[in-house]
Amino acid sequence: MSEGFTLWFTGLSGAGKSTLANIVAEELKGRGHRVEILDGDEVRTNLSKGLGFSKEDRDTNIRRIGYVCKLLARNGVIAISAAISPYRDIRDEVRQAHNKFFEVFMKCPLDTLVERDVKGLYKKALRGEIGSFTGVSDPYEEPLNPELVIESDRETVQDSVVKLVSRLEQLNFIKRGGAAR
Repeated sequence: MSEGFTLWFTGLSGAGKSTLANIVAEELKGRGHRVEILDGDEVRTNLSKGLGFSKEDRDTNIRRIGYVCKLLARNGVIAISAAISPYRDIRDEVRQAHNKFFEVFMKCPLDTLVERDVKGLYKKALRGEIGSFTGVSDPYEEPLNPELVIESDRETVQDSVVKLVSRLEQLNFIKRGGAAR
């Protein structure tokens, strides 16, 4: 059985966390790894139903995701979290609870996110129609030392996948170019 770890994507809504997580998951599965994705929206529906968007509720949600990732990782699964996780202290708390943790900051300017937003949520938040919207009326604290920064407004998805997989190999999270370790 290969060694598990947590691959934690963080960034604002629309920055590309889920897109990249899904493509990387397929790449890792193709190399023989067991992989599970905990997508922020799906977790809110299934694991954190009833939580709101106060700081306390957001922290609870991230702790739950972190706990499930930890359980998966210790059982040889690459646990991928794709959730905004806006607060640095809770991300750092989750990191400390894991044996192997790889943080990917999906960096993208607000203007680009507004352009990408098919649901129009950013425009509504900017007009004050949606309260507690991360990156607009609620803070997002960028990671200070992520293992990787992806600038999704400047890189193609495929370039980002190559960059991420290469970094996982460099840091010995996965074996170079092939099967599970």
